[in-house]
Amino acid sequence: MSPPRRRERGLVRPYVVTDGRAHPTRNTLDLVTLVMAMNDRPLSGLSPEKKRLMELCRGGALSVAEVAGHLELSVSVVKVLLSDLIDSGHITTRAPVPRAQLPQAQLLQEVLDGLRARL
Repeated sequence: MSPPRRRERGLVRPYVVTDGRAHPTRNTLDLVTLVMAMNDRPLSGLSPEKKRLMELCRGGALSVAEVAGHLELSVSVVKVLLSDLIDSGHITTRAPVPRAQLPQAQLLQEVLDGLRARL
């Protein structure tokens, strides 16, 4: 029995997708940086990969790692594409919420217990 075939990818190489660039114009992007599409920006003139990225991010904030996974592109390629879209004003980013600002587990448990008691 042969292993399941992975979905065939296009023949476009990463250096073609990134216009030959290996490094993004911004060094602030990491795997957990959240990216959001600016919905007022037109998609005309964007490459097919950038259009797909914009359409994906219009649904809400996603991390760089999530974008790469959904688009089935390497993180390095996604960072170059995101940098271009940030530079053109199509994408905005923000850092994820630090763990120190998240509610403590005990508080969450108390809220859950209170909700269950109301049922």
